[in-house]
Amino acid sequence: MLRVLWNEMLARIRRYLAPQTLGQRGEIAARKLLQRKGYKIVGGGERDFLGELDLVAVDGRTVVFVEVKTRATHDAGHPAEAVDQDKQRRLTRLALSYLRRHGLLENAVRFDVVAITWPTNTKQPTIEHIESAFPAVGRASMFS
Repeated sequence: MLRVLWNEMLARIRRYLAPQTLGQRGEIAARKLLQRKGYKIVGGGERDFLGELDLVAVDGRTVVFVEVKTRATHDAGHPAEAVDQDKQRRLTRLALSYLRRHGLLENAVRFDVVAITWPTNTKQPTIEHIESAFPAVGRASMFS
């Protein structure tokens, strides 16, 4: 019993100390920013056959689907530019699926983008939170 607890504790420490990808670091930074702003984080990293929702939060009475884009440089453009029309359409379908699964279709919904630039070898990123970054897009847009 003690050995099992010890091994579990070591596994948790290893996961905590393991190097994180740029994207993982960005999502953690975005989560902290939103929590400081008073958002309640209710989900994140949720996958289904359509893709993944980075963060799901509640701001007042509004369900907020947050797409986090993290880049080391702006060489390929601003991180928010990666949330193009196709990505917006996929996020809209994912959001509708999430709302259906959780019985939240009657709630107000918003799509935000958190754009993070985190140059290599720097401790603090530049973070931009874009509220209402885009409207619901595509056939599933009728719920907005």
